[in-house]
Amino acid sequence: MKFIIDTADIKEVREAAAMGLVDGVTTNPSLVAKTGKKFREVLLEICDVVKGPVSAEVVSTNHDDMMREAREYAALRPNIVVKIPLIPEGLKAVRTCADEGIKTNVTLCFSATQALLAAKAGATYISPFIGRLDDISTDGMQLIEEIVQIYDNYGFATEVLVASVRHPMHVHQAARIGAHVATCPLAVLLQLCKHPLTDLGLQKFLSDWEKVPK
Repeated sequence: MKFIIDTADIKEVREAAAMGLVDGVTTNPSLVAKTGKKFREVLLEICDVVKGPVSAEVVSTNHDDMMREAREYAALRPNIVVKIPLIPEGLKAVRTCADEGIKTNVTLCFSATQALLAAKAGATYISPFIGRLDDISTDGMQLIEEIVQIYDNYGFATEVLVASVRHPMHVHQAARIGAHVATCPLAVLLQLCKHPLTDLGLQKFLSDWEKVPK
């Protein structure tokens, strides 16, 4: 499974990269707004650190304007993936991007049929938002199971990128199901390496080390 960090904060990107935990980065307008920097500046900073896919989201809602943004982003660096919303005009843009060799991450997916359409359109990644489904008392992980099965049934090359990850169990379950990618905030990635027995064991070892003659 590939880990992608969901952030626009270059400090967080560098910290995760130092642990070897960054296969890529996803950004969105909300995350970029928190930085106080221009979007282009943020993208280039991230691409200087990360060689894997870096998702840059369009903010237009019609095909022609989406394609204008998509071509602009894709021209910045070869590892930039254009993030496109799962709406009819978005699917048209995904198809055009596929024809032009531009990689895409189709975002705001909440159903298996939406994911099927994205794969048919030629999406590189599909981003089901599991945390937001959980928020409305729907089983987000069931959606991941359904999408993985459908993609396996028909041999789609589109990778399942589990998004809106809220806690370590989301990652654990996604890995068991066979999702290709999980995009997580840095806090969740750091929680993955935490265990109380690890902390207790380390404390015991260090305490015993103090008793060893120096």
